[in-house]
Amino acid sequence: MGDPKYPRKMWRKPKRPLNYDLKMEELRTVGTYGLRTKRELWKAHTALSRVRHQARSLLALRREVREKREPVLMSSLARIGLVSGDATLDDVLNLQVTDLLGRRLQTIVWKRLGFRSPYQARQAVVHGHIMMGDRIVDIPSYTVRADEEETIRLNPASKMVIEAPENKPES
Repeated sequence: MGDPKYPRKMWRKPKRPLNYDLKMEELRTVGTYGLRTKRELWKAHTALSRVRHQARSLLALRREVREKREPVLMSSLARIGLVSGDATLDDVLNLQVTDLLGRRLQTIVWKRLGFRSPYQARQAVVHGHIMMGDRIVDIPSYTVRADEEETIRLNPASKMVIEAPENKPES
């Protein structure tokens, strides 16, 4: 069972951490999505790896078993907005880590509410300036479901003022 004081690791490091091209790609992704550490990126890679493993294992099953289990995976991915409602397992296998990072609260707040940078959006989330529906969410890595995306707004009690950025990043 394990000691609850020592939870299981939620991420795996790269096999070759000193690969220059990999390090540059990681830094570019960390900067683009405003991640605090590379560990957050590795968590996203691991989560995506688990989803893709589920899709590959479904492809190996018989048709009768697959028809029962495939809608469960596809509906859960459609609920968080990673795939469309009529997607196939090939679409799941084609997912990239940027798709998963694009569903984080920090990224959606940055793109929808007009913050200057993802880091500024992260700070607003951590300090409790962002609400989803009627509750304050202060976890930047929260994966936003598709139905929750429209309810994201600034906390009315917050005194934060967002200035319009000079050059808005492409969505």
